[in-house]
Amino acid sequence: MPRTPLIVGNWKMHTGREEAVRLATAIAAGDVPGVELAVCPPFPWLVPVATALVGSTVGLGAQNCWTEESGAFTGEVSPTMLAELCRYVIVGHSERRRILGENDDAVRRKLTAALAAGLTPILCVGEDLDMREAGHATAFVGAQLESALSLRSDADVCRCVIAYEPIWAIGTGIAAQPADAEEMASEIRAVLGSLAGGNAGERIYILYGGSVSPANAAAILAGGNVDGALVGGASLKADSFLAIAAAAV
Repeated sequence: MPRTPLIVGNWKMHTGREEAVRLATAIAAGDVPGVELAVCPPFPWLVPVATALVGSTVGLGAQNCWTEESGAFTGEVSPTMLAELCRYVIVGHSERRRILGENDDAVRRKLTAALAAGLTPILCVGEDLDMREAGHATAFVGAQLESALSLRSDADVCRCVIAYEPIWAIGTGIAAQPADAEEMASEIRAVLGSLAGGNAGERIYILYGGSVSPANAAAILAGGNVDGALVGGASLKADSFLAIAAAAV
């Protein structure tokens, strides 16, 4: 089943307001035919970036959400609020798991809330270097997927985007080898097929994240199972982000 490549920029805790607007405007002006683009700016810049993207095909996403629709949760942002602006929300990024202590249960609850709000969750999964070297990467990623997606309806599973981001490649400049990314994406499809009926494994988008650059994007995206990329540092410059998008077609 053909899947249009999807390239998502995760700006993390970078950019000022004017910089964010300039970056979004440049990305919108450089729309790449045959590729879906989306950007995930910091929370304070969601509104100005949304304004900058009006009239373009570039999607908007948030980097995180809370588990509840509303309530006394100082400092948190509910998916219901985000749904007024955003299409996507990143859930379970490795930096939140590793630095902020989010466990699988928290990720599952956030995913549930995001789906209920009508957002498209970008569910991040991935192993650390010790897990990979011990030969447990596939089992570890499979357990993350099952924790987040088991007991859900087939329709809800198919609404998710999966981002495979090996922790050892995040922000290190060391990307997974294309064969490794393709192999893991294939394993992820097999797990998804077991969690949801029909051809769910073929319908769901799988992105690769981890030191993606214009130099390695074409090789990483060349396989049949990697549908796009969750781009970190290289998404902070419009030309490099658009070059990655161009490599997807």
